[in-house]
Amino acid sequence: MAISLGVHVGQQNMPMSEMRALWRKLDAAGVDWISAWDHFYEAPPRGGTQPHFEALATLGALAAETEHARIGCLVFYVGYRNPALLAKAATTLDHISGGRFELGIGAGWHIWEASAYGYAFPDIGTRLDMLDEAADVIRRLLTEERTTYSGRHFQVDDASCLPRPVQERLPIWIGGLGERRTLEIAARRADGWNAAYVSADEWRRLNGVLDHWCEEDERDPAEIRRGANLAFGMAMDEAALRTERGRMEEEWGAASERILGGTLLCTPGQAVDGMMRYVEAGAQEINVALRAPWDPEALDFYLEDVMPAVRREAG
Repeated sequence: MAISLGVHVGQQNMPMSEMRALWRKLDAAGVDWISAWDHFYEAPPRGGTQPHFEALATLGALAAETEHARIGCLVFYVGYRNPALLAKAATTLDHISGGRFELGIGAGWHIWEASAYGYAFPDIGTRLDMLDEAADVIRRLLTEERTTYSGRHFQVDDASCLPRPVQERLPIWIGGLGERRTLEIAARRADGWNAAYVSADEWRRLNGVLDHWCEEDERDPAEIRRGANLAFGMAMDEAALRTERGRMEEEWGAASERILGGTLLCTPGQAVDGMMRYVEAGAQEINVALRAPWDPEALDFYLEDVMPAVRREAG
């Protein structure tokens, strides 16, 4: 399958009318994938001081506003919604979009918003157990006529999920970087794995860990699509690039070193080489993540020049 190039749009710090116009622009430009993220507060965290829209409602609008790109969420935190509800929502979104929806799930990280909204945010081991159960429940509901499941965290009783999705197999993505649990769960449960904001070398190493878990679970590694999210930091000249770097360092604070390692932080002439490092490491899907504000001229250059060049080089 050819390289997939997408855009991960954070639904914060812009009016819904502007975001809908952006989705239409991206769809017309030929991006392969458009996604939202699952937060109640802004990311990186600022104590709920910035405007931010909820993910499921946002995805309904995204599905209706686009015609070509696959759409999804990278990723829903399984502690915010019962997995049976997510299965039902995924089916609904698949019908709204005409069979273009893909469901991403993960173990979450934004403890500040969870606490503010009254959600329990247990330890990471418990959240990963929840992720494992949720992936099982969702897949069964999407494929079985009736599903009964009694787990430690989630239960369903003789449940149906009708109508079926438009797609014969609606893809489930698992996102995360954890080597011992997240990637093992992905090897057993996922149709795709996505790692966000890590360097190409680190992405390559984690990709190898996923292959190892596939071998342990006797699963063909080729059955799992491999994706990378890169923060979008392109700027049109070196002076603007220094400004962008400073802004990101201030936004991310202590986490900035890791985030910047997984950022398309470059001038246009460097972008193709930067993205091809991920392709050469095994990435089949690369999404640039937009957090308003960004350089609109740089985004236009990315859509009109960088994407076609990457597709040519990737074959």
